[in-house]
Amino acid sequence: MPIGKDNTDQGATGAAKSVTGALGGAASGLTNTVGGIVGATGRGVNETVTGATGGAGESVGKGIQSATDGVEDGAAKTGKGVKDAGQWK
Repeated sequence: MPIGKDNTDQGATGAAKSVTGALGGAASGLTNTVGGIVGATGRGVNETVTGATGGAGESVGKGIQSATDGVEDGAAKTGKGVKDAGQWK
């Protein structure tokens, strides 16, 4: 065995890490995409509601944006966790 190399990533373990890494990366990307779409939608709805109603609807628009920002943040954290799990971290 070469110096500085161990055999922990060979054979079945190496294959499993490769597969879970690819799946984790794909799932993480999808989760981040969905979270980003939800967040962007909430920001757009906030601007639309606030613009259409002025001050009267501003709190409603901000409430919607706050909720969707929370979904976006949660999706980002979930995506990172899935990616890390796929990399066996």
